[in-house]
Amino acid sequence: MKRKHILLALLLPLMACQGPSERAGEEATGALFIIGGGSRPAEMIDRLITEAALWEAGYGVILPMSSAVPDSAIIWASEQFLEQGMDRITGFNFLPGEPIREEWVDSLRGAHMIYISGGDQSRFMDIVYGTPIMEAIHEAYQGGAVIAGTSAGAAVMSEKMITGDELRYPEYRPTFPVIESENLDLARGLGLLRTAIIDQHFVWRSRHNRLITAVLEHPDLPGIGIDESTAILVRGNAAEVVGVSQVLVFRNPGGSRSSHQEKMGGTGLTLDIFLPGDRFDILP
Repeated sequence: MKRKHILLALLLPLMACQGPSERAGEEATGALFIIGGGSRPAEMIDRLITEAALWEAGYGVILPMSSAVPDSAIIWASEQFLEQGMDRITGFNFLPGEPIREEWVDSLRGAHMIYISGGDQSRFMDIVYGTPIMEAIHEAYQGGAVIAGTSAGAAVMSEKMITGDELRYPEYRPTFPVIESENLDLARGLGLLRTAIIDQHFVWRSRHNRLITAVLEHPDLPGIGIDESTAILVRGNAAEVVGVSQVLVFRNPGGSRSSHQEKMGGTGLTLDIFLPGDRFDILP
């Protein structure tokens, strides 16, 4: 019965719903709900629904293109919202190399919430970068929508996106064992968050070396590491920690960087560890 309800939700007449720009006013901008991966507690999903004002009106769209099983990713994500009582959720799986469906793009523009699934962030960006899909995500965000993403869907929020690959080592490793130059692979993300670099699964997978590398090579940007089952809610420059674990923020305020052969060093770097409910400014 639950699966039947989900499939019905995917067939909602979305274009009849009120768009976020109508709700928020022309000068309003949206929010980012950036999840570090892992499980998503019911309280987190409820907060996301509330921030997107979905209880009042509108609809949400799931974008599953990061996933290797995108159709299943739509169903799994939809179930989480349905369990909270929110059934105005649909999913659009834009396929590489196929014409972009204009009606889906129009629905993206009017969504109150856009949710990007986990998987491979490069796979997602290969499909959407420089397309009307990406433009529609930005338009929805500027119009007042909440753009959410988990794991790979978190990584794509940054303008400088961590791909997860290493330039020096072809074999994938979940973390960096050393801090060295010219190893961090960055690509272009959605650019919804231009003032930081996001990393995810952070404490659980010990990704500290990777983010330290990022702030040594890009000292103008703080590195924000979000742990599993945890998110940051970003409105403008302000961030709030939501969930059950920690968010670590590395900064390199003096632009320090030294080297010995391939190894990098630096002095005066700072680390803040934030807990659920804590708030911080992305750029101090």
